[in-house]
Amino acid sequence: MTSEKLDRLQMEVAARLPGFHVERLADALVVHVTIGSLLTTMARLRDDIALDFKLLVDLAGVHYPDREIPFELVYQLLSVHHNHRIRVKLSVKEGELVPSVARIWSCSDWYEREAYDMFGILFSGHTDLRRILNDYDFHGYPLRKDFPVVGLVESRYDAVRGMVVKEPVRLGKEDREPFRQSP
Repeated sequence: MTSEKLDRLQMEVAARLPGFHVERLADALVVHVTIGSLLTTMARLRDDIALDFKLLVDLAGVHYPDREIPFELVYQLLSVHHNHRIRVKLSVKEGELVPSVARIWSCSDWYEREAYDMFGILFSGHTDLRRILNDYDFHGYPLRKDFPVVGLVESRYDAVRGMVVKEPVRLGKEDREPFRQSP
């Protein structure tokens, strides 16, 4: 987005969403919201004709384990009419309920399920919050930074029993030694 377009968008957002922290990046505008203001802000971004963000393009979770509030949800919105994009960021505590925006954008149903499945972020008002990419009996949230790279269990087919079995991951000593440079 050009600098002039970004300037105009920043002025419109500041006029229509007073009191919000708006961050200007080189090529994007970011609005930081709270859980209490999420639904009203998103509805205003969609319904206000000067903003007109009719499309939710993406919703992504991010994990920052060293922060006091470890999770962030990033909503990417698009106004086709004005050819504008904007990001909305929301900081989320562990176990905190985030209102679902599925009543505003029905496509968020999938994205919210993915954020739940990969990060453990909970959404209130979601009609079908269950695992979407992992097995229902999968333990943990694989996109969290503290999740082990090798996972917690491994699955293999046991020919003697004639079934798939799950066992804790066992690494041999050779698998745990640090990488060594050859001379």
